[in-house]
Amino acid sequence: MKSGRRTTMQPRPALLLLVLVLGVSLRGCIAQGGGGGGGLTRGSFPKGFVFGTAAAAYQYEGAVKTDGRGQTIWDTFAHTFGKISDFSNADVAVDQYHRFEEDVQLMADMGMDAYRFSIAWSRILPNGTGQVNQAGIDHYNKVINALLSKGIQPYVTLYHWDLPQALEDRYNGWLDRQIVNDFAAYAETCFKAFGDRVKHWITLNEPHTVAVQGYDAGLHAPGRCSVLLHLYCRTGNSGTEPYIVAHNFILAHATVSDMYRRKYKAAQNGELGIAFDVIWYEPMTNSTIDIEATKRAQEFQLGWFADPFFFGDYPATMRARVGERLPKFTADEAALVKGALDFMGINHYTTFYTRHNDTNIIGRLLNDTLADTGTISLRESSSCVFASSFQLKKKKPER
Repeated sequence: MKSGRRTTMQPRPALLLLVLVLGVSLRGCIAQGGGGGGGLTRGSFPKGFVFGTAAAAYQYEGAVKTDGRGQTIWDTFAHTFGKISDFSNADVAVDQYHRFEEDVQLMADMGMDAYRFSIAWSRILPNGTGQVNQAGIDHYNKVINALLSKGIQPYVTLYHWDLPQALEDRYNGWLDRQIVNDFAAYAETCFKAFGDRVKHWITLNEPHTVAVQGYDAGLHAPGRCSVLLHLYCRTGNSGTEPYIVAHNFILAHATVSDMYRRKYKAAQNGELGIAFDVIWYEPMTNSTIDIEATKRAQEFQLGWFADPFFFGDYPATMRARVGERLPKFTADEAALVKGALDFMGINHYTTFYTRHNDTNIIGRLLNDTLADTGTISLRESSSCVFASSFQLKKKKPER
């Protein structure tokens, strides 16, 4: 892709079904057959493995004031003094809004099978709800058609962190239950406009990252937190808001999944999932207390978002440690959520070594989701970065 200034938001690219190992030569990845040099080739992967690339609307589109696009919380955040370390923003980024055709050709030249991109909610509904912006519909129709014309399958993310600012102003966005209905209405608009050609939908990208970085640490939009006695954020509550936001994310996906299955699945034959950011944890020592802490850290990371979809509720460890601050599902909500994933996308970046936190210093300083885990996790420094994203399909029951 073309170079350009980017915000430090860095919504890390990842494609379901794609495994990307940094340092592996592109030539080796896209070569046909087994090759003779012993390197990694397409023949090294199972038949049907999908190679692709991905990005997020705010990361690459630019054109933030073009064709009726509404403002997003990332526009606001990136233009707020002190939030972005190098003062960059994504007003232009790599300008893919205007240059998508040549980018699609580059993907075709590279032998890509798929492209995962996100739709900017504020291009479709500039105010988050209400009047549909036809220019936004037209743009994404052109992108989808350009991909298909080159034999590249679109994998579409409905939400990659760029909430319309209008909804943040109206009711604090993901902190209010109204967001569930508004997100469902936006998703249905997309199903109607693009569902005849899009068969792979990712409703949410890395909701854990949004909940923690946006509402606990305050390092991402909308920049809410209460850590360090509100020294970094003016507003927010790091001990409650991440859990509320996560709960609304889960209900939003479940509501959209239910709607799609009832109204669009039969005709469009698509599938819906979530791309989860997943950290793996290893115990820092072989002691029982550190092994238990490691399990606890994993439950507060992946289990927090995955367990409701597989078991109908949050991990018991979270219920015990967070108490009344952790929202509850009604019986109807639990039934709606459980089984609402057609697939589970995993974006994995790194592993942490974890030990039990035997002091209360973190609790006093942060009083947040990290303090709730009762753990301390450290990442071993390394010159090699490994990142992957792949799809875990549900196994169909045998007849």
